[in-house]
Amino acid sequence: MITFSSSPNFANGFPSPGPQDPTSQKVMDHIFFLSETDWKIAREEEQFDYIIIGSGFCSLAFAERILSKKPLSKILIIERGTFFLPEHFQNLPISYQHTLGGLSETFPWTLSSKTASQPAGNIQFQHGMVPFFGGRSIMWSAWCPRPTHEEMEYWPQETIAAAKAHFKSAEKLLNVIPADQIDKNLSKDVLKHVSSQRPIYGVMQKEIQDRLSDNLDKIPTATRSMAAPLAVGSGVEEGLDFAKFSTPSVLLELVSLQSELSKKGKGSPLKMVANCIVSKIYQQEGVATALETSRGVVNIGNAKLILAMGTLPPATLLMNSFPQVKRAGERFTAHFITSIVARIPRKDFDFASKLNELELAAIYMAGVNPDSGMQYHVQLSVLSDKDPLKNSQKAARYMPDVVATASMAQLTSSDDYLVFVCAVLGEMDFRNPENYLRLNGQSDPTTNVNLQALASEKDLQTWETMDNATFQMLENALSPKGSNRVEYWHGDPNEGAWHKEQPSKLKRRVGGLVHEGSSLWIGKGNEGVVGLDYRPNGVENVYVTGGALWPASGSWNPTMTMVALAQDLADNLLK
Repeated sequence: MITFSSSPNFANGFPSPGPQDPTSQKVMDHIFFLSETDWKIAREEEQFDYIIIGSGFCSLAFAERILSKKPLSKILIIERGTFFLPEHFQNLPISYQHTLGGLSETFPWTLSSKTASQPAGNIQFQHGMVPFFGGRSIMWSAWCPRPTHEEMEYWPQETIAAAKAHFKSAEKLLNVIPADQIDKNLSKDVLKHVSSQRPIYGVMQKEIQDRLSDNLDKIPTATRSMAAPLAVGSGVEEGLDFAKFSTPSVLLELVSLQSELSKKGKGSPLKMVANCIVSKIYQQEGVATALETSRGVVNIGNAKLILAMGTLPPATLLMNSFPQVKRAGERFTAHFITSIVARIPRKDFDFASKLNELELAAIYMAGVNPDSGMQYHVQLSVLSDKDPLKNSQKAARYMPDVVATASMAQLTSSDDYLVFVCAVLGEMDFRNPENYLRLNGQSDPTTNVNLQALASEKDLQTWETMDNATFQMLENALSPKGSNRVEYWHGDPNEGAWHKEQPSKLKRRVGGLVHEGSSLWIGKGNEGVVGLDYRPNGVENVYVTGGALWPASGSWNPTMTMVALAQDLADNLLK
């Protein structure tokens, strides 16, 4: 970026004051992104090996993998949004919690009237996109379980094998660590000291996860439980702590690394442009030739085009650009949600006297409907806080899932209790023909689709199964003195009360879907929209990453598997 302040002829206020209107994006463009001048040069003069659309998990995974093995590769990353947050919002001061939702979420589709008109207690909408540098990575929950072979039912065996081969490297990139390992190596005295600074994953983590494991047979539909794998480790070399992973800082570090390698002749600069919306891919006989963007046409040349822009936007882009691609958008899956907050007296647990002032636990439990085989899982966050008024800021910073967490009203009324926050997710049946993403003929090619998501009878059975399993987990498996010691929160998070009765379906079921998938499902030959090489059928030089590939969603959190398959794509192209 050329400015007066950086020009040899116009510097330090001489011979004129120079520009007085810096913005955060201009500052970032000057250091990390392409300026207007550099963008013009990139479009008109440069050729790339890979052009990536998006700057989230899959973009990082692909670019990092390529450059770690072949640092001279020329890569361009195109991000539709501007620079918003440098880190996951939970790692920032507590007031950044207010950035979640609202204007930080957009919906690049028209929701069908059938979905929008569903009554409370049913599916009512699909959560939107985060249209900024880093995308959803700056606001995700960070749960990263490895799906088992059985949990990847309906997937091609080759894709399952590819994912499994990259799970370890994906976990390393995301800094995944089981919750019971976060503070494992700290002595009792050090733990006590640390607990005065932040919540610890200590006695309660181990005791609760062991108790659930020992009593798993009391939940007939449960299949496994474990300490939650969370993308929060800062790395063994640096000492483990709790820091949610997001892509902005890592991508910026990658830009700096490639810049230094370039100076030594050992690498190529990683180039990124922000605030650039891709609206269409130009093609000739199935070969992508150029991108139509809000900042001018980009010549693809011999580059491989990588769609790393979420689940629904790449389907929209392909449907508008490659009408020869069959069945795009004909499938849609996602996870529906139940939210339950409960408490059990701390004194009921024989480890109560061993607890520090502020302790957390994060546990993952999976299960399946025995009749349909449809899956669910529970993300269980447990909090023991003996002084909620004092510790509220710290607890919010370190909670394993700040999207599904205990409110101040719930905590301040429970200083003698363990509080259990259950985010329960079930998979939608991918075979439901009433769920789809379809072009609607509107003028904006980035939003001209209708999305419909309705719960089938099979989905409702899964929903019932997972709700019952959650109550069984709390009352039969975790409560030492049985169901009559469990209380549930009824009402809004900050305007409710504790009661013995289980909350009704209307109160516990959440209207918004998460973890959408299957819009461009992968399969052998013509079994899928996308082939096993990640190319849409009938297209030569375009590759798909992310949840769009999911043949069936399972219930497991998808991010780590997305990253694993993006790394597999990079390895395949390097071959």
